[in-house]
Amino acid sequence: MTPVNELGELIDQYHAGIDAELAVLRQLERIALRQHAVSTAHDFDALVGETDTRERLTRTVVAIEEGLRGLRKQLAGRRREAEQLSEFHSALAAHREAAELIARILSTDQQSLKALADAELARRAALSTLDRGEATLAAYRKVLTPPVASATLMNRQG
Repeated sequence: MTPVNELGELIDQYHAGIDAELAVLRQLERIALRQHAVSTAHDFDALVGETDTRERLTRTVVAIEEGLRGLRKQLAGRRREAEQLSEFHSALAAHREAAELIARILSTDQQSLKALADAELARRAALSTLDRGEATLAAYRKVLTPPVASATLMNRQG
């Protein structure tokens, strides 16, 4: 096999790996969007339901990346030569698309985390309001309800 054919095969393998990664990242993006929607709606049961699938897909992306690492290193060593091939530019465009997709997923996750943090603050504020309301009601109860006269007569004769 000639060095150019070998390089073309290397680029094709890399591009196939990036395409596989893109397919998984698109699934991750859909899950991230669903998680954002349920975190905004405070549907925590639905949020937890997506976690297992997301973890499995994330492990898949990591495994693909590990496989691509060696190919990426080989391509980096022959970059000048690879830039002469159209397949390289196609693979590079797919790589950029994957990077953009990851950035969108991370942005969505940041928004979800903010929604969850806001929900936690609202929960704490509601709990604090309930505590203050309960204390106020207890104080009113003491004022409005006269103390029950204990059986003092019985105690004296008892």
